[in-house]
Amino acid sequence: MPRFIKPMKAAPGQLPAAAGGWGYEIKWDGMRIIAHLTATEDGPVVRLQSGNGNDVTVSFPELHGLDCLLDGFDALILDGEVVAIDEAGLPSFPLLQQRMHVSDPVDARRRAVTVPVSFAIFDVLHINGQDTMRLPLRDRRQLLEQIVEDGAHWRLTTLHTEDPAGLLATVTERGMEGLVAKQLSSLYQEGKRPASWVKIKPRHRQEFVVGGWNEGRDGNTGNLGALLLGYMDGEDFIHCGSVGSGLNDKTRREWLGRVIEHELDEPPFANKVEHKTGRVFHWTEPRYVVEVAFNNWEEDGHLRHPVYLGLRTDKTPAEVVRETHS
Repeated sequence: MPRFIKPMKAAPGQLPAAAGGWGYEIKWDGMRIIAHLTATEDGPVVRLQSGNGNDVTVSFPELHGLDCLLDGFDALILDGEVVAIDEAGLPSFPLLQQRMHVSDPVDARRRAVTVPVSFAIFDVLHINGQDTMRLPLRDRRQLLEQIVEDGAHWRLTTLHTEDPAGLLATVTERGMEGLVAKQLSSLYQEGKRPASWVKIKPRHRQEFVVGGWNEGRDGNTGNLGALLLGYMDGEDFIHCGSVGSGLNDKTRREWLGRVIEHELDEPPFANKVEHKTGRVFHWTEPRYVVEVAFNNWEEDGHLRHPVYLGLRTDKTPAEVVRETHS
């Protein structure tokens, strides 16, 4: 059984033109998790791995009950998304922020009561030590349906095969993140982002790396006003704008502590950052990844109307590139 599996990801795009051969899942607004379930002499063991390989088992105590899926199996590795559901019954990434970074077991158990999470399971990668990633998705799905019985904090996602346009219209109307289209013949390509998995988003959103910050105005001098954002283009770190919308007083204070700790004298960006009148800029090491929603890309390569959604501890700066949005 591998200790670490780098998740397969979907490439950004549009609904596939071909009518058949595809399955469609809701794109959950959550945190990617690989669940390693193992039967040992001392009892079943559940280990939860984030997309970048961190052990986040402590953060989600309600998912420790996944060991019940080992009934009849020695070991399983499952792929899915941890989500937090808001009062409207929709997945909420800002709500999930209250759970993602918790490392204290007592605090995690307390938060599990007030902000419970659910594990949306959509793939199986190993069964009893046998690699299933080389099987087509349709076969992996059949195996998954035999393994997973829905529980209080996990369930098997629905794989739709008809009316993707209607499904996309429904999730768009409800304000959800979008769909993932998957070829039913696709193999699981670990750590890859092939064209056989496509994510379709009504509203653009992706990860960016923080490379600096500017001070607030109107009496907020010295306080954080906005984060300066960038992405990787080969070896170059490219500046693409800033985000202040979506930050509240609490998150501004938290970010100020982070960026000051790793402050730089010179900008880390490869391209020039245009200084705006009345703004004071500061630089920081590009080590933190954030999730941002935005309308589109401007002609100058900056984001139009960006909104901060949250910190991504499950992503690394090296994997953050500019995504192609159709």
